[in-house]
Amino acid sequence: MASFFQDARLPQQRVVEGIAFPAVVVPSAPASAAATGAGVDEFLAAVRSERATRLEPLVRDAGALLLRGFPARTAADFDRAVDAFGYEELPYVGGAAPRTNVVGRVFTANESPPDQKIPFHHEMAQVPTFPSKLFFFCEVEPKSGGETPIVLSHYVYKRMKEKFPEFVEKLENDGLIYTRVLGEGDDPSSPIGRGWQSTFLTKDKDVAEERAAKLGMKLEWTDDGVKTIMGPIPAVKWDESRGRKIWFNSMVAAYTGWKDARNDPVKAVTFGDGSPLPGEVIHECGKILEEECVAVPWQHGDILLIDNWAVLHSRRSFEPPRRILASLCK
Repeated sequence: MASFFQDARLPQQRVVEGIAFPAVVVPSAPASAAATGAGVDEFLAAVRSERATRLEPLVRDAGALLLRGFPARTAADFDRAVDAFGYEELPYVGGAAPRTNVVGRVFTANESPPDQKIPFHHEMAQVPTFPSKLFFFCEVEPKSGGETPIVLSHYVYKRMKEKFPEFVEKLENDGLIYTRVLGEGDDPSSPIGRGWQSTFLTKDKDVAEERAAKLGMKLEWTDDGVKTIMGPIPAVKWDESRGRKIWFNSMVAAYTGWKDARNDPVKAVTFGDGSPLPGEVIHECGKILEEECVAVPWQHGDILLIDNWAVLHSRRSFEPPRRILASLCK
């Protein structure tokens, strides 16, 4: 039987170690014919039937898969599409970004102001329970800018190991400590403005303490908020399924981007022994991330599936309107 999905190439794609990154699929001829009929239902049925044989191997090999040109056009369509992939939802506990639930298991992506860039990171790398898969969906394409650049984590590790072997060795031995000061409520003007009540999904300090303890996180309460201390936590992990080391951290994001009225980014992340990170190395890492990344301009209806074990992502500044939705999976 003919596949509903057809491989495509985009000018922004890169070939890394012989594999196109990200993988891109568009509707095949049978899919295009089906779109004149049931549309979304046909698409969802195809996802279910070809997920294991066609789509997941692309995600495994490339680390990210862009589905473009399919009939999912709304938040509700996206929610059904995520469900069709069959991954279990991961509650957003311990993350830093302000987000709003839209429908079902769909949330807004980071709601920080459009002029702010969000640096590269693995989703929730600063806590021990993190998603294995992330979905992004373009509900409203940006007027300009606003791409979600992606970069292969093992390749970043390789380049950092070559350039800064002593730094990487210390990082592998000591890990990182992440420190963040949270207010009670959310601060949408900050990229890390999630307050403690929505971070721990409770208004009860005792429940927050319990949930923080499960993450291995220490809390120090202040008059108007709380300081969270997470770590030491590994900054380099072993990707079991692919047999390689990955640059699994939010080091550059924290050191350069965790800045608001409550937080000083330089103090936001340190080596696991508490010693400061060398700023010049962090900035060089930021350059490597930018050099190796791929940034595909969003189009309405795009669904981007990222393997969080393989790929770091970021956000470029943009001119509104732009509405990107997200869903996190175990």
